[in-house]
Amino acid sequence: MADVADVADVITEKPEKPEESEQPVELQLERYRTELTGYCYRMLGSVFEAEDAVQETMIRAWRGHRGFEGRAALRSWLYRIATNVCLDALNGRNGRARPMDLAGPVTVATAHGTQLPEVTWIGPAPDGRVLPETGDPAEVAAQRESVKLAFVAALQRLAPRQRAVLILREVLGWRAAEVAELLGVTVASVNSAMQRARAVLASDTAAARPAAALDEAHRSLLDRYVRAFEAYDMDGLAALLHEDVTLNMPPYSMWLCGREEIRAWMLGPGHGCRGSRLLRVTANGGPALAQYRPSPEGGHEPWSLIVPEVSGGRITGLTNFLDTDVLFPLFGLPARLPAE
Repeated sequence: MADVADVADVITEKPEKPEESEQPVELQLERYRTELTGYCYRMLGSVFEAEDAVQETMIRAWRGHRGFEGRAALRSWLYRIATNVCLDALNGRNGRARPMDLAGPVTVATAHGTQLPEVTWIGPAPDGRVLPETGDPAEVAAQRESVKLAFVAALQRLAPRQRAVLILREVLGWRAAEVAELLGVTVASVNSAMQRARAVLASDTAAARPAAALDEAHRSLLDRYVRAFEAYDMDGLAALLHEDVTLNMPPYSMWLCGREEIRAWMLGPGHGCRGSRLLRVTANGGPALAQYRPSPEGGHEPWSLIVPEVSGGRITGLTNFLDTDVLFPLFGLPARLPAE
């Protein structure tokens, strides 16, 4: 991999505005933290790994900024460094996945409790860590779609360089020549990687499924889900689910398919969720729910972070992330809820 000081020589874009370049280097770098974290999250599938990658990017940039000044666009230079950091991290390892990517569904009767290590799974991301707060509405909407769990999971099926090409070209809107320069390859190579990446994603029906806009109907659907869950009205909850809805619960490898299986699970092995309370948060470009189950000591304790997927007026997927010890602090959620 090229030295950081050398990297600046190969980027040919115009420098940043003079008033920006006069700021302390730390402030110049910090302006790009959120978008770089979003980029690294799409590359790595974990917001924790993404934040580590961005921190490494900032350290390398700070060390090399004297050789950089005035010769390139800072944003392009940072993406070059971040891409190299991510490619190094991905070298020789499998991409993260969702349980549906690894095996077929189980039934309530055949469910098992096998857990796999954290590095196996796509993790959730708070919107504030990976998405800009403002911007062109169409661009913001596209950014939100590109951090949906299904899309991030589909990205992990691509070879790392294909992944970088697709994100830079289709998510961030870079020109082929810019991506070729960043990766040190030809434009023809970038175009070829794009074709292969698109072919892989086209075969992924979950990633291609159109998502519902966060409109009033969407909000109403989730409100009804919360009411049904907290009342433990499983008939009412099942009516909100798509016929082929999926339920998965990382770190467990099993997953369920079908509203009747999920209803049976909630009334059987999952009956401990009765009496839960749900708090609304945002994750992966849309609404999510923090679930607190009744605690033997009184009040409610963290149980899962639920990230729903919605299409056609029904809930099509539910991912319940159970590693609340690390996820609830990440989302700024309370350690427990007092008795009402």
